[in-house]
Amino acid sequence: MKKVLILSILFLPAFSFAQKYVDLHEVVIGEEYSFNKMLPAKVTPKRQSILGFETPGKVREIKVDVGDIVKKGQLLAELESAEVLASLAEAKANLLMAKNIFERSRTLDEKNHVSQQRLENEEFKFQIAKAQHSAAMTRVQQTKIRAPYDGLIQNRLLDEGSIVNPSIPVLEILDSEYVEARVALPKSAIEGASLGKKYSFIVDGQTVDAMLTRLAPMSSKGSNNRLAIFSFDTFFNPGATARLVLKVREFKRGAWVPLSSLSQAEQGLWTVFTVSEDASSQKDYVELIHIEQNMAYVSGTLQTGDQVVVGGASKVAEGQSIRDSQ
Repeated sequence: MKKVLILSILFLPAFSFAQKYVDLHEVVIGEEYSFNKMLPAKVTPKRQSILGFETPGKVREIKVDVGDIVKKGQLLAELESAEVLASLAEAKANLLMAKNIFERSRTLDEKNHVSQQRLENEEFKFQIAKAQHSAAMTRVQQTKIRAPYDGLIQNRLLDEGSIVNPSIPVLEILDSEYVEARVALPKSAIEGASLGKKYSFIVDGQTVDAMLTRLAPMSSKGSNNRLAIFSFDTFFNPGATARLVLKVREFKRGAWVPLSSLSQAEQGLWTVFTVSEDASSQKDYVELIHIEQNMAYVSGTLQTGDQVVVGGASKVAEGQSIRDSQ
């Protein structure tokens, strides 16, 4: 029994450090690294308006409701207009009479049957009648609300029968053709920002481009961020989830290695296993700079051409003989 136990102990190191096949990652040292930085964005309609009547009165009809799609110039609401229509009819009649009198006076003037002063007076009355007719038409138009652009009714604030003044909002309309994204750009990104340049966004899971159209000249509330506005060619529902995909470059010597090859060490450092000259695993200490998906950018004692063990300490022990599984 004692002989068997001694033999087992003697053979234990041989089994523990038997040559192992592992996946290796070749190190390439660089002077910089780049990564995609996601910045939250707010998708808003390019235009958003609160609509109301330009004259006081009683609401006769509101022709739209929340969610309706409307076209530019479409009639949305109107006031009771009997009084202004009567004024328009009177102004139209006065205009027609003034026009006829003026034209007769001009004909008589050609035959020298009327004085120049009378002709000028009739022309003056005709011009006044034209202005009064134009003003009456304007008052009629002021009893109506029309869509200023193609849009979507966001809110209906009043109903028929309401008494309104010019300051009272009636409808809210959003642009249904164009939207824009508002992003707070950090100082590090502002320097590389260029008006007219297109940038990638992820909107509701889709990757789309938008053009940087405006950049606020100053930061707000004491921050280093500045408001940037991007215009889309594609329409998205206002309020959609959006993120600006900003490519960032950082100048730092290092290399990309698989995230799984890292093991945490002391004092904020990490370790990786590399293949030594005698084909055994050895530890190298690195500093973790950045993580991008399943890769990590590290800086340390690694050199171009070094072979890093994928899986790190979960695959091999220090000093174990290893071989590339490929």
